[in-house]
Amino acid sequence: MSKLNRKAGRSRIHRRIRKKVSGTAERPRLAVHYSNQHVYAQVIDDKSGRTLVSASTLDKSVEASASNVASAAVVGKLVAERAVAANVSAVVFDRGGHLYHGKIKALADAAREAGLKF
Repeated sequence: MSKLNRKAGRSRIHRRIRKKVSGTAERPRLAVHYSNQHVYAQVIDDKSGRTLVSASTLDKSVEASASNVASAAVVGKLVAERAVAANVSAVVFDRGGHLYHGKIKALADAAREAGLKF
């Protein structure tokens, strides 16, 4: 028996989530991804195929450039502030196949505190 790797398993879960979760102009999708070095978040309108706003630890305004809970919270706050400035108040959360725990939960909580509704 071959053992499935973690990346393939997460990809399978993400495909299953994306069957149900889709962003519209009224309620775009807040997509979250992280790697070993960085945390990324995008607000996407899937109907038109456009990214409305984005934030990551690669941004100059984010001091911490690590992939940990603290930097995920900073990215969540930043993406929410940018989304509110772009007249987006409600989003659909896409956890990207990751468990709702740790970095994903910290980013979501920070985005809620900064004004996004989901």
